[in-house]
Amino acid sequence: MEHNEDHTVVPKKSSKQHNVLPLWGNENSMNLNPLILANIQSSSYFKVHLFKLKTYHEVVDEIYYQVKHLEPWERGSRKTSGQTGMCGGVRGVGAGGIVSTAFCLLYKLYTLRLTRKQVNGLLSHTDSPYIRALVQKLF
Repeated sequence: MEHNEDHTVVPKKSSKQHNVLPLWGNENSMNLNPLILANIQSSSYFKVHLFKLKTYHEVVDEIYYQVKHLEPWERGSRKTSGQTGMCGGVRGVGAGGIVSTAFCLLYKLYTLRLTRKQVNGLLSHTDSPYIRALVQKLF
């Protein structure tokens, strides 16, 4: 225990507390577009398959084997004809489709509440650029 200037006792922070990453923004939505978040939470891949993955290592393996691109929607699953601006093309989210495996895994990583050590491990992972890229999207 430490004492501060007015001699009150200040508990020392454990190393575990230093390892916890603070969250910024909306804790429930991860600051994702509402349409993307709704599609993630309602997808059978997220609700059934990813629900079974409980550890950091299981999720990293899933990223390695399943992620093939980093767009929010699976290719060809959105109708964008007639849409312009932010609602058209790959950038827009105005018309939903099938949410991508990558974004489901991104949200799964978020729900795990990663530690500093885990984030550093993802950032320096050498097996797949998708592993490094997904963790960068978290922050």
